[in-house]
Amino acid sequence: MTQKIALITGASRGLGAGLAEALCQSHHIVAVARTTGALEELDDRIQAAGGQATLAPMDITNPDAMAQLCRSIYDRWGTIDLWAHAAVHAPPLSPAQFIDAKDWDKSVNINVTATGRLITYVAPLLGEDGTALFFEDARGGQKFFGAYGATKSAQIDMARSWAAETAATGPKVHILQPKPLATANRARFFPGEDRDALAKPAEEAKRLLAELGDQADPGVA
Repeated sequence: MTQKIALITGASRGLGAGLAEALCQSHHIVAVARTTGALEELDDRIQAAGGQATLAPMDITNPDAMAQLCRSIYDRWGTIDLWAHAAVHAPPLSPAQFIDAKDWDKSVNINVTATGRLITYVAPLLGEDGTALFFEDARGGQKFFGAYGATKSAQIDMARSWAAETAATGPKVHILQPKPLATANRARFFPGEDRDALAKPAEEAKRLLAELGDQADPGVA
């Protein structure tokens, strides 16, 4: 198979779905998310656009499932060209002293622990020539964003370390800054916000990929 392979974690909605649709004509999409119905709807849109996808309805916090997925990708294709990590947990806003223990644990597990584990699983698939994408959302230190801000910052700091470590050897690791998006996660943080003023995920995905293509040749053209 000569077509490029893009692994997208958090592919069912929002920016992840937008990236899958933006890449599907140049890449075979491996779409990972927990929600089977949303993945199937994404697959319908990808097929309508002339692309192909492999759906992986899995929880990224399940290490055995993620290890099996990466092994299956290796057995089928050997390598991947692109990994876009758009999976994130956005817990309810809360003062730091009132953060619910379950919300905190889920934020740590999805935003930090799963990301660190996935880097170890996916890096061999990317090799020296692949590209990994992470997405900044700088909320660390802002009031009421304790759980989300701390764990999202930890995720991005981990990605920055990986980027520095592989700058000379590959894979290429990019941290991109999306514009404020009209997503369900943002609606939880900013209820009542004028959504018409926000970027649509599909359009923002195209903009980010175009911006990335201007910086280098990351295999997204």
